[in-house]
Amino acid sequence: MTEYQFEQKRKQLVELLHGEGFSQSILNAFARVKREFFVPEAFKDNAYANDAMPAGHNQTISQPSTIAVMLDLLELKPGLKVLEVGGGTGYVLALLREIVGEKGKVFGIELEKALVERSKQNLEKNGSKGVEVIQGDGAKGLKEKSPFDRILVSAACPFIPKPLFEQLKENGICVAPVGDRGFQTMTILHKLNGKLFKKEFLENYFVFVPLRGSYIEKDYSIREKDYSIREE
Repeated sequence: MTEYQFEQKRKQLVELLHGEGFSQSILNAFARVKREFFVPEAFKDNAYANDAMPAGHNQTISQPSTIAVMLDLLELKPGLKVLEVGGGTGYVLALLREIVGEKGKVFGIELEKALVERSKQNLEKNGSKGVEVIQGDGAKGLKEKSPFDRILVSAACPFIPKPLFEQLKENGICVAPVGDRGFQTMTILHKLNGKLFKKEFLENYFVFVPLRGSYIEKDYSIREKDYSIREE
């Protein structure tokens, strides 16, 4: 497929997302980020289908409409400091970079070393400068770069790990797909006056690959009730 054809497909995707009512900042990000750089070579011709794509290492690149929901729930704006847990091939990191702008900061943490390297290469091809991708256990967050205004978990978790709560700034927001391996509900946590308030996005259910890491595996029995989270 030619560059012009990719551009036309990208415009069609943006029109689809426009019809679903997403903000102009989100639409602009999808218009600027070239998804063909972030999907495996065998899937490039279908890069702008509203479908999830394999990323290798038993991971996927989420479908664009799902990503748009998550970005919307994060209430992003220029200048914010954002962490994505489960950075994958870098597509969402590139979108975040577009929305928070040059004054914002974007970090990604990814467990698979091979995906970290691929993400860095993909971001460079797309011209997404100033994104820092780190190999590590995302369930533990990224303490050395914290606190964050926003944290996005791009993997299914039975609960949102406590380290992520602790690494949120006051008035910060964390968004994650929470549930079992069958399906998840998009969950939003707000940190207000040092307390955590939870609400859920109930318009759709989602299916993500599971979040991995020592914290999840060792402390699977811990639930949100241990963290004094309140319903909004």
